[in-house]
Amino acid sequence: MSLKNKLNRLKSHIKSGIDKPEAEPVKAEQTPEIPFLDVWEQEQVSPFYFDGQYCLVREVSYPLDQQHGHYRFGDLLEAVSLWNKEGTKHPLSAAGHTPLDLVFFDTETTGLGGGAGNTIFLLGHASISGDSVKLKQHILPNPGAEVALYQSFLTNADYTTLVTYNGKAFDWPQVKTRHTLVRDHVPKLPSFGHFDLYHAARRLWKHKIERMKLSIVEQEILGLERKDDIPGFLAPMIYFDFLERKNPEGLLGVIKHNETDILSLLTLYTHLTFQILGRDKTQTSRETYEVGRWFSYLGESDKAKQAFTGLLDGQNEESVSAKHALAFEHKKNKEWHKAVSLWEESAAKGTTIQRKEACIELAKHFEHREKKLEMALKYCHLAQELHQEEKGATKKDMIFTQELEKRIQRISRKEFPGQAQNSPK
Repeated sequence: MSLKNKLNRLKSHIKSGIDKPEAEPVKAEQTPEIPFLDVWEQEQVSPFYFDGQYCLVREVSYPLDQQHGHYRFGDLLEAVSLWNKEGTKHPLSAAGHTPLDLVFFDTETTGLGGGAGNTIFLLGHASISGDSVKLKQHILPNPGAEVALYQSFLTNADYTTLVTYNGKAFDWPQVKTRHTLVRDHVPKLPSFGHFDLYHAARRLWKHKIERMKLSIVEQEILGLERKDDIPGFLAPMIYFDFLERKNPEGLLGVIKHNETDILSLLTLYTHLTFQILGRDKTQTSRETYEVGRWFSYLGESDKAKQAFTGLLDGQNEESVSAKHALAFEHKKNKEWHKAVSLWEESAAKGTTIQRKEACIELAKHFEHREKKLEMALKYCHLAQELHQEEKGATKKDMIFTQELEKRIQRISRKEFPGQAQNSPK
């Protein structure tokens, strides 16, 4: 940046104290030479000039009927429409939004750590515009061009709601850190909502996917397999090679990797919406169960019941788990008769943890509500046997043992007044 421009910036700040300077037209003699410009232009990349600096911007578009995995990009419109019709409270709900409000965002950086030493060299985002998906990528040609990069990224920014994959923990904090270093020269970061699809993917598919990388989710869930893709961990090395040689050949592969990441966010958001709202006809029993658990956690009892009830007729593990979970939803609404019948089944057929939980709930019910102390003791002793078989030695196990012994002693005193507190039944 020239000294004259720096002084002009200070002058504008003294006048207003708030306003950011606008980009000034760059004179021909100030335009920096761009190595391999012809190669960039073939890839739909053009320069963005600002105060004697430049960054590179790639813009491409895709029709809404284009397939990406199991879905067309246009299916996102149906997904957003479903949220607006349902009105369900959920962290991924697009109720009150239009499809145009969602901005699918991803970055590429020089490292995986946080802090000011980690530089973002690629900012990419896509959104629906008219009858197509518009994708835009802002590329840092050298470390001294961050002002131009963020000016390009933030000019006319209208990011109502970001959709990312682990963006809350990584991408956006990195953006904020780097923006802090140039904030006196560029517009402010916009305020926005944020849908992080990483956490949703973990909730629904951690039972079947060990590593929740987006590329693995694409292959296992979305029906998309990348060909000739550059692994993300190679991106920093490729970028450093680009800084040295200026030849964009390798970096173009990283740009394509970033593009696929962004486009997959559209497909993933659509698929998650269809799963959560019961639109996906191929949804597995386990996925339905996990959706129910999520609604239960959110306090959406009616939606949780709806998910669990759809699994009651099965004879598999998910059916028993659904009955066990549904019993607790009935408990929230004090529907004791329905809860007890389901607990009795999970006490007999569930996992060890489920059987223990059901036994304790049945013991409490028969002690306090039905006053059937013999039945209460029966389920206490069954819980005790199950717990002893586990042979757990953690603090949690010890607390469970102590509380169960107190319960047994209390019920025994009620059933056998006058006898010793530890008298067995």
